[in-house]
Amino acid sequence: MTSRLRYFLFAVLGIAIASAAAWWYQNKAKAPMPSAELVSGTKGPAGPGANPSAGTGPSGPSGAGRAPAVEVAKVETMDLVDDAQTVGSLRSRQGVMMRPEVSGRVTMINFRDGERVRKGQLLVQLDDQLPLAQVKQSEAELSIAQSNHKRNQELLAQKFISQRTVDESAAALEVAQAKLALSRATSERLKILAPFDGIAGIRSINVGDYLKDGTDMVNIEDIDTLYVDYRLPERFQSQVQKGQRAKVEIDALPGRHFSAQVIAVDPLIDASGRSIGVRASIDNRKSELRPGMFARVTAVFGERKNALVVPEEAIVPLGGRLFVIKAVEDASTKSLISQRVEVKVGIRRPGRVEIVQGLAEQDSVVVAGQQRLQKDGTPLRVLDPNRPAADRPAAEAKPAAPAAR
Repeated sequence: MTSRLRYFLFAVLGIAIASAAAWWYQNKAKAPMPSAELVSGTKGPAGPGANPSAGTGPSGPSGAGRAPAVEVAKVETMDLVDDAQTVGSLRSRQGVMMRPEVSGRVTMINFRDGERVRKGQLLVQLDDQLPLAQVKQSEAELSIAQSNHKRNQELLAQKFISQRTVDESAAALEVAQAKLALSRATSERLKILAPFDGIAGIRSINVGDYLKDGTDMVNIEDIDTLYVDYRLPERFQSQVQKGQRAKVEIDALPGRHFSAQVIAVDPLIDASGRSIGVRASIDNRKSELRPGMFARVTAVFGERKNALVVPEEAIVPLGGRLFVIKAVEDASTKSLISQRVEVKVGIRRPGRVEIVQGLAEQDSVVVAGQQRLQKDGTPLRVLDPNRPAADRPAAEAKPAAPAAR
């Protein structure tokens, strides 16, 4: 019982000592409050209208805060091109692989690899001895049928034969004419003719080869005009139109640019890639390009003269909308103050953004230091962006952080 009482007394004594020490430490560390004489700068108590904080706060003469430092830029005008980049492939305006319709042996090749050929030119002749013999037979049969029919007409005029005999000879004449046309057509199918003007490729046949119908012989390409086929995302389907321009760059010809014109837009949007097919034509009369080349295409939808642009750093996204902070002159103080303005943007280019609505030419917008401007009407201290950072005060030399999105 005595030991419990002793422990209780020791605990109470320790708590009392700790409380006294804490009270002493707090009162000793606290600085003495200034007297009214020191605050007011005069002896005696302050008058009833005296302001104890006059001349000491940040708004007083000695502690006035500086206006936020910002950098501004003028709204400029420039010519912009509304375009989109994609890739495509070159192809001939007309291209065909020549193949025989019937089987036969090659008896003549009437072209050289890589040379220009004309429409209707004989390229390959297959063995046509049998079809030519059939043509001669059909011509003889036609001659007999014509003679018989003429004789029957004369006899009918003299009423030696009936009309039925004349009709039968007329039918025989038509059959003979049809047989001759058939034999000639069979003979012509053994001649392979150029379907259009173009350049012959490299042949894969020789004289004496026996070809089956459908065998590849040689390709003919019309490359005076080339097509460039490319695809654009479906969001451009309302912008791309027939007659628009496109700029084409070829990796095989670095530094060269070619102009193309849109001649067709596919009405069907590809469901797998959600893209639309476009075909443009390129003048290739100098034969600088070849079908199958890889092309980098810049589709041009339109050009805008004297478009208003600002540095992209001036755009401040906020709540799904876009703003800029204008530097305007305060009518009362003749100093620059901030004014937040909502804008609509258009074409974007590296370092520049088109302003469609919200600004006018020669307006000044803040491009650095927007995070320091929390409300409209804030006085601005404009920094010279060409001033060396070493010559700026420490608070100014630090570049402004980008605006939070």
